Amino acid sequence: MFINGKKFAERTGLVKSSEIREILIVTERPEIISFAGGLPAPELFPVEAIKNACNIVLNEEGMASLQYSTTEGYIPLREAICKRMEYIGINSTIENILITSGSQQAIDLTGRLFINEGDTIICESPTYLAAINAFKSYNAKFVEVAMDNDGMIIEELEKTLQEHPNTKFIYTIPDFQNPTGRTLKLERRKKMIELATQYDVLIVEDNPYGAVRFAGEALPPVKHFDTEGRVIYISTFSKIFTPGLRLGWICADKSFIDKYVAFKQSADLHTDSFAQRITSKYMELYDLEEHINKIKAVYKERCTAMLSCIEEFFPKNLSYSMPEGGLFIWIELPESVDSRKIFAECLENNVAFVPGAPFFPNGTKNNALRLNYSNMPKDKIIEGMKRIGEVLHRELEKM
Repeated sequence: MFINGKKFAERTGLVKSSEIREILIVTERPEIISFAGGLPAPELFPVEAIKNACNIVLNEEGMASLQYSTTEGYIPLREAICKRMEYIGINSTIENILITSGSQQAIDLTGRLFINEGDTIICESPTYLAAINAFKSYNAKFVEVAMDNDGMIIEELEKTLQEHPNTKFIYTIPDFQNPTGRTLKLERRKKMIELATQYDVLIVEDNPYGAVRFAGEALPPVKHFDTEGRVIYISTFSKIFTPGLRLGWICADKSFIDKYVAFKQSADLHTDSFAQRITSKYMELYDLEEHINKIKAVYKERCTAMLSCIEEFFPKNLSYSMPEGGLFIWIELPESVDSRKIFAECLENNVAFVPGAPFFPNGTKNNALRLNYSNMPKDKIIEGMKRIGEVLHRELEKM
């Protein structure tokens, strides 16, 4: 590929800057009320506790924390993750855990490890934009499976597997899915494993939000039902601790982890040693579950406020998800409405969201949008939703 006099690899034509990142650049203006990014509430970051953990790490193991480290990750942190895995119903040892530089690196490494050019990836429709971009860089073919309020429709998944027998893996976000906020119900999780076994495909279970459940009953991960080691489980500390430390992990069969390690060594050698030790020390000294409970309480209040605003300020001829956790609400407008036009008008009124089109890997829908409730206080949620509602009423009345 030849761009501006430079010879780039062909794959550069497959990769585009995330549309959400482009939107966030615009929405960084202080006057913008932004529901665009999937950002945690910064006021909930445990700054003082992290300061204390930093000081202890530097005082007790300063030289080691600043030195090169093993690719697999800091053993005490991997042991702590194993305890979290056990808490949610996944049995593992540290040999099943690889620490990554955020869950995004785990997704990218998954693409590098498994995808050949033209391979078929089955995903929810819509799905996580950054996973789309990562897998597209390896020239994957996406086949979308429709969702309803209970997650991926399993009958549609089975039909898709029959039509695409050479599928490499199913990519799923079963808990409070990004972008829809929907959760895959229990029976569908069990059936997904059965179908993966029947058709001999892998499942990549991306679960950054599962711990942030503020309503309903907790469900076991898809991997809980995995008896053959065919589920690769990915998670992160970004939504339950801090995103700035860039820590995620992969939990998978050791044969997979060994391959991941080899590929990670060629990417960054190892994840930040200091960040790993800080996080491990925090989990040793403080109650991470207590911290997560504080997050859940705030997000529940903000989600409830946003849902109430939809009822009060938005037109009635639209549908929306009602998440029991996570960070997002998904709005579906009448089919003739282009949410990108709504976005442009909202931006003029100093409020922002993410238009839904980028979340469909094959570009199938323009009439949806994603709202984030975690990053704005209640008063700004109310004001911002009023502004969006005014724009929606004007546009939908033209129909």
